[in-house]
Amino acid sequence: MIESTKAIVLNTIKFQDTSLIVKCYTQKGIKSYLVKGVLSKKAKKIKPAYFQPFTLLDIVANHNNKGTLNYIKEVQVYHPFHSIPTDIHKSSIALFLAEILSYALKEEEENSQLYQYLETASIWLDTHPKTANFHLLFLVNLTKYFGFAIKKPKKGDLFFNLQEGCFTFHKPMANYVSGENLTLLKSIIGINFDAISKIEFNAKSRQTILEVLIQYFTLHLPDFRKPKSLEILQTIFR
Repeated sequence: MIESTKAIVLNTIKFQDTSLIVKCYTQKGIKSYLVKGVLSKKAKKIKPAYFQPFTLLDIVANHNNKGTLNYIKEVQVYHPFHSIPTDIHKSSIALFLAEILSYALKEEEENSQLYQYLETASIWLDTHPKTANFHLLFLVNLTKYFGFAIKKPKKGDLFFNLQEGCFTFHKPMANYVSGENLTLLKSIIGINFDAISKIEFNAKSRQTILEVLIQYFTLHLPDFRKPKSLEILQTIFR
């Protein structure tokens, strides 16, 4: 079936010498495409640069049955990024979050609200200068689209129960956050992207909260694993 859809690039794998397998989150759900000859010197219409992580595409494609590769007939960038490709901090964030999404998104199902969130967030990342804490809030917000949203704390809560996804006054048996780390986590709950520039995390605090969030995803998503790009991100923001 030939369909048009917007798409967000998650990752690419080189196939043979001149082709790519591209995984995208689209308005139709997760889709993987075989883009033949895109790495060839003769390629003209479709360029490899279209398939960098988080790139926003308009695609016309032949969508097959679930579990099979699809074929792109036409593609163009519908919102060109200006700073993500050239800013090493932003490009590292984009690579890391695209890897997170690749591991987290499994089902080939439509979710218009999730697609809209990813599109809005990626444009915000590209157009704002202070983004060192962007990936932390991105992950906090992402939890609600997977059904394990982090509930807001109440006054007097002393722990965050990672298993239940809630703040609590009573100490959980295992898998919890407390003390200084709890204070750090509370500071990014319930805010929007425009407020993250006001949060002054140092490198250690940022790394601590990121590790908490990755642990949270691991507990709630089957087969989720720590992203390989995490080390790169930690080096960039050290």
